[in-house]
Amino acid sequence: MSDGDLDALRAQRMSQMQSQIGGGGGNDAEKQQAQQEQMRAQEEMKHSILSQVLDQQARARLNTLKVSKPEKAQMFENMVIRMAQMGQLRGKLDDAQFVSILESINAQMPQSKSTVKYDRRRAAIDSDDDEDYGC
Repeated sequence: MSDGDLDALRAQRMSQMQSQIGGGGGNDAEKQQAQQEQMRAQEEMKHSILSQVLDQQARARLNTLKVSKPEKAQMFENMVIRMAQMGQLRGKLDDAQFVSILESINAQMPQSKSTVKYDRRRAAIDSDDDEDYGC
């Protein structure tokens, strides 16, 4: 996908959104409807760009990532769309390139360190040596 194709798609969507919004004046319901329509158009444009720059395996991996970590998937989508708009992507992203971009996102995200505390005193209270047969 070339820059010209992305620019043409972006210009087409922008003109559609501007024509839908139209005069601008109106009540809150119309403004809300226009805003929802604009959000829907942006989502549609995002999905069309992603389908053009990701191959089938990368799309499957992205969908799996959306289920498990939606905020990380959102960051990945935004990064890939930015790269596509700037012309940094040549051809479709395969699975290996997907993983390398995802690793760079992981390096950018703050790491939450979890610790597990084990209280050994409680384990000493419950003795398995006792024979509790309930008779």
